[in-house]
Amino acid sequence: MSEETPRIKRSKWRLALTLITFIALAILIYGVRRDIGGVIENLKKVNAAALLLLIPIEALNYDAYARLYVSLMKILDRPVLYKDMLKLNLELNFVNHILPSGGVSGISYFTLRMRAYGVSGPKATLSQLMKLLLLYVSFQPLLILGIILLAARGHVNSLILVLATSIITLLIVGTFGFIYMIESRSRINSFLTTLTKFLNKVLGVFRRNSETIGIAAAQDAFNELHDNYKLFKERWRDLKKPIMFMLIANLTEVAAVYVVYIAFGKLVNVGAVILAYAVANFAGLISVLPAGIGIYEGLMTAVLAATGIAAGLSIPVTIMYRVLNMGIQLIPGYFFYQKAVRGGLSKEK
Repeated sequence: MSEETPRIKRSKWRLALTLITFIALAILIYGVRRDIGGVIENLKKVNAAALLLLIPIEALNYDAYARLYVSLMKILDRPVLYKDMLKLNLELNFVNHILPSGGVSGISYFTLRMRAYGVSGPKATLSQLMKLLLLYVSFQPLLILGIILLAARGHVNSLILVLATSIITLLIVGTFGFIYMIESRSRINSFLTTLTKFLNKVLGVFRRNSETIGIAAAQDAFNELHDNYKLFKERWRDLKKPIMFMLIANLTEVAAVYVVYIAFGKLVNVGAVILAYAVANFAGLISVLPAGIGIYEGLMTAVLAATGIAAGLSIPVTIMYRVLNMGIQLIPGYFFYQKAVRGGLSKEK
């Protein structure tokens, strides 16, 4: 009986995780059901051959992220295989799309999955935090380029300047805030211990155990997180490759949106697409719906309209991009995610 208990628990856990996934996926599909119909209708009006460019662009995006993880893990003296990171990136895209948590679900999932490749929790968590940091750093010159392109065409107004300035300011403040916190062992311990206690209080509402997350064990992990950060600091020259891969990832994201405009036969200002993409993605982080449904499309359309692109064009383009992009990401992501769940997620190889 005792031998069967762990198996039964694992089976129930996998079943619960699968059910949660199906429910979240169903909510996502229900939320975009009308958009899917609109995309199918518009497919008859656009250049389908141009839309096929989305496939190699998305492939380059996946490749860039996989190489990013490989290079970050190499700095942390924990080499991983490219093919494993490629599959894991697809899983992450799926998890981040169906669970609206501002990327927190993705970080937790990545940390859990990396155990299968012999990577500790703090190392995996730090690699995800560094990915976000590099994302912000690499997007700043792209955003500045977008403003220059808009100014060159006379499409910069007070609203655009406020949006661009706000995003750049948030990126800079967030970058330096993260560095300031993780630079000091005491600061990172203080901040994350406070966060852990808060999470225990929240979880305590649903569980009797007052310390769901062990404070002592968590503090050990925080110390290891700080020690791993010191490796990045000592090997900062090795961050050239990760920054390059992240820049490629950002460029391919913007290129994917622009390809849909090309499919509609319109060559719009690239700067407008860069700014709209930035605003929609940052605001979508706080959405309570999967994939930022509603907020993402609304904000991207509003920003594009502010730069002179008619809503009659930006709305169908944004919707088509969202549906096709999610379709390309979710289908393979769901396959690898389910394969990981059936395999036990963090089971050591």
